[in-house]
Order: sequence, then structure tokens, then C-alpha cells
Amino acid sequence: MAAITVYIGVGSNLGNRQENLRRGIRAIGRRVTITAASSIYETEPWGFLDQPPFLNAVCSGLTSMSALDLLELLKDAEALVGRRPTFLNGPRKFDADLLLYGGQLIDEVTLQVPHPRLAQRAFVLEPLAEIAPELVHPLEELSIRQLLDRVSGRQGVRRWSEPLMTVTPMKLP
Repeated sequence: MAAITVYIGVGSNLGNRQENLRRGIRAIGRRVTITAASSIYETEPWGFLDQPPFLNAVCSGLTSMSALDLLELLKDAEALVGRRPTFLNGPRKFDADLLLYGGQLIDEVTLQVPHPRLAQRAFVLEPLAEIAPELVHPLEELSIRQLLDRVSGRQGVRRWSEPLMTVTPMKLP
């Protein structure tokens, strides 16, 4: 399989949030060639509000893995960093979501791509627009920047720090 460009959203709101993001992205990077990483954004919780604020970022990468294998890698990275099952939208040490897998549309029981709520979430759109503003959402047919401009009030998202890492893309073998 040829390499596919993927976009992955990451977040943390428990423990050392920045270190959790760093560890999670490092774990993902063992099997995905990370090509870009956004700044880190601090965001108010979404869904369940009675919890600490999140740090969020987005990275892009190249992979030859299938989307379902990539999903499994993301779940393994979550577990490695210490995510434990709680409840929908509950607090977590590390969360990783597959946002886009090339331009593909995937509708499986365990995986929907593009991520079903991507177009409504400023905490994902803001960092994604930083690294890929002209990328077009395959269902909405609007650029990420246009989608971000549609989200009202940016939902309490603020730039918190520089990217976790500088990235020098490497070719896949």
C-alpha cells in the first residue's frame, strides 16, 4: 500500500498534560512518519464540563497502515500514556482521534472518517488550520480554514505553546 497522509487530533486534561501529549505523539510516531505538528491549544472541556481544561494539538503523518490498523495504534498509544475507561467526554490522560485518512470516507462500526464532529469542533479545527488551512474536508467540501471561520466564538480555544516538536519529514521505506 502506498503511503497515505493522515491527520490525528490529540488531547489531554489529566496529569502533566504537555508530557502526555509528547509521549502519545512519540508512540504514534513509531509507526507513522510525523510530517507536521501544530502548536498546543488550551481548550475548555466539551460535552462534560465539570473537568479540567484540555491541551489539544493536531499532527499530520504518512502511513502505509490501513485505517483500522491505525485506529488500533491510536488506542495502544492512549493505553500506553495511561488512559483508562471512564464515560463519554470524560477526563483523560491522552486521547487520539483519526480525523482524516487521505481523502477517504470510511463508515465502519468502529471508525468513521472524517471524524464525525470534526467540522463543529474549534479545538480540532484551530490546530488543524494551523498546519493545513487549505485542506478540504471531503464531506463538507470546504477548507479547514472556512470550517473554522464558521464555528462561533472559537469555543474558548486559545494558543497555549509552540509545537511539541519540530518535524523533519522522512521518506517511508
